[in-house]
This record gives sequence, C-alpha cells and structure tokens, in this order.
Amino acid sequence: MQIGDKWAEGLVPKQFREGMTKNREAFEGWYDNFAWPSGELREFFESLGHRDDLRCVILAADWCGDVVRNVPVVLRAMETAGIPTRILIMEQHLDLMDQHLTMGGRSIPVVFIVDTGGVILGKWGPRPRYVQEPMVKFKQENPDREAPDYQDNLKAARQEIMRRYGEGAGYQTLVLEELRELLSRV
Repeated sequence: MQIGDKWAEGLVPKQFREGMTKNREAFEGWYDNFAWPSGELREFFESLGHRDDLRCVILAADWCGDVVRNVPVVLRAMETAGIPTRILIMEQHLDLMDQHLTMGGRSIPVVFIVDTGGVILGKWGPRPRYVQEPMVKFKQENPDREAPDYQDNLKAARQEIMRRYGEGAGYQTLVLEELRELLSRV
C-alpha cells in the first residue's frame, strides 16, 4: 500500500495546529507540557536522526479526543527523531481512512510510518493498546448495535478508556513505547 501522493496534500504540524477550530487549547496543552518520561526513550528517538528514509503521515481531525491526546506525543517524538511529518484531515481523505479502519470503524488518529516513496512500513493508532482494550472487549461482546444495552455498554467502555488515559501524562509513555516498537521494525 502506498500513500505517496497524499504526502503533498498533508499539512505540516504547524499548519494543522494553527488551523484547529476545536480543542486547540487542549491540544496545545498536551504539546507544550510534553516531557520525556525517560532518557532511554528520548535517546532512542534521537538515534533515528540519521534515518532520512522515513516519513510520518497522520490521519487526524481536531474534533477527536484521541487526536488531541495522542498526536502531540507523536509530533514530539517525530521532531526529536527528525522524521518529517504531515497531517491529513480525515474528512478530506476518506479513501485512505476507509482502507485503514479499526475494528470496522473510522478511528483516528492513524499514524503511518512510510518510506520516501510513500510505501507504508508500519502504522499505529488510534490509542495505546492498554487504553484501547476496553473498546476491543466491547466490540467483541456487543456485536448487535440494536441490543437494548448496547449504548449503556458503549458508555461504560468509553468511561474505562478515559480512566485508563488518566488525568496526567502517564499514558504518553505507552504511546512512545509503542512508537519505539514500530520504528524498531522499519
């Protein structure tokens, strides 16, 4: 799968941030208050500075809470790694979104690590695995969207996701570790 032509259509992170009409303050807060949880993680991303063969493409939208929490972490990691990054607004790239559904749904962000030709080498998202577990369990246990308890169960899954994100920035370590795992394979 290639997304090479999409690169030119993407926004640089500054353009995305400046164009946000929703959740900008929260996004900027996560971005500005980012701190490396360990020297080891930071050193890994710094060690990628010689990799001029990698690019990052992120499918996102400013209305999405997972984008607001997770994309600032991804941006900080890519900046440290020196990996050029572009952001595609999901609604403008539904063709790409619909090729990369999460459990049958349009979940963002989707972070693609690609080569300079746009070949996808790996992808991550929409949330760290630990945070995503309640939604995976919900989808497995609630296949009937018309069931009387579907909405209540969905609400409970979303509440557990928020609990797992937590109040602070601890979840960011999970994002960084999963990105390190992905980048170690490419």
